[in-house]
Amino acid sequence: MAEKTIMLNCAAGMSTSLLVNKMKQVAQEKGIDVEIFACPASEADQHFKEVDCILLGPQVSYLKADMESKVKGAGKDGQDIPLDVIDMQSYGMMDGAKVLKQAEDLMQA
Repeated sequence: MAEKTIMLNCAAGMSTSLLVNKMKQVAQEKGIDVEIFACPASEADQHFKEVDCILLGPQVSYLKADMESKVKGAGKDGQDIPLDVIDMQSYGMMDGAKVLKQAEDLMQA
């Protein structure tokens, strides 16, 4: 099992799949032990107990406030799950390194 788990959410879970692969590639190159997966935002709450960080695709950024209330105390050991929206430019460029760094920063905050 990976040390940390990052979940990416978008409308259907499809558009983030390429970004997930790029993030995994960067993590492997840097020796970072992390599991990264994507799923539709509508299924996010099914995974709260297993994730350390949630990143929303820019196309579902309107869900941020609702998701913030859902993740309070919903994580491992009753912790809040760090949550943010992926930077639109990083998302558009499919910049796995920048998005992975965003997730790492969130988990350390």
